[in-house]
Amino acid sequence: MEDLAYWVLFPAIILINVGTSDFSAMPVIEITISVLGTFSILAVLCLVLQPVLKQKFEISGPRFTSIFQGVVRWNGFVAMAIAANSFGDEGVALVAVIMAIMIPAANLLCVLILSIYAGGSAPSPKLLARELIKNPFIISVAAGGLINASGGQIPEVIANYLTFLGSAALPIAVLCVGAALDLGALRRPGPALTSALLLRNVLAPGIALSFALTLGLDEISATIVTLVFSVPAAGASYVLAKKMGGDAKLMAEILTLQTVAAAITIPAWLLVVAYLIG
Repeated sequence: MEDLAYWVLFPAIILINVGTSDFSAMPVIEITISVLGTFSILAVLCLVLQPVLKQKFEISGPRFTSIFQGVVRWNGFVAMAIAANSFGDEGVALVAVIMAIMIPAANLLCVLILSIYAGGSAPSPKLLARELIKNPFIISVAAGGLINASGGQIPEVIANYLTFLGSAALPIAVLCVGAALDLGALRRPGPALTSALLLRNVLAPGIALSFALTLGLDEISATIVTLVFSVPAAGASYVLAKKMGGDAKLMAEILTLQTVAAAITIPAWLLVVAYLIG
């Protein structure tokens, strides 16, 4: 189900929405600044805290990499599902734009951090670039962007089929997130789990919202920017941790705790956005 959503269903919904949306009416530059600004602050904050976590709580390099991934990466499945349900096509298009910005940045930085702190062998730049180019989200954003920029029209029969596929993406994605939870991992929350939870679910949305308010984003754009930093970390974090010598067990625990907590923190932050901007 995860492969189906990743390779087929989500690319379909991204392609149809990016290919047909009017981006001239969207504050793309302000959104880019907000997203990259928040991402950079979170990454720097984690690196500043690393010596403290190591000295005070004896958190090793591999465990730190899981905290780092848990803070800077985000689950596009969850964000897309909420955006589509709340704002329809415009919400999906905005999340797709942020995906195109964040996926390369997050992957490159996390690979670098794992190679430094976990001693994992980093893939060559050529291999990493090939993996990013093969990412179905990036491919679908690029294809939709080309269609949009060229002024071309997606044939109706194809557009209808893409919409049909996309309608299945959201419920399947939510099922995948629920099925991946390991509630047994939450029995002994420690400093590492707590750090990743507070930085991701509590602090990150506040930083993103501050950027949105400072740059004067409209309610929908501000909500989407805050949303992508409210959702839990990406499931791919576990795979990367396992491949590059990180603490995969801790990564799984972080993903579970963040996902469970997000049932409370996401609605809370969306209410804050609505109160301040709506």
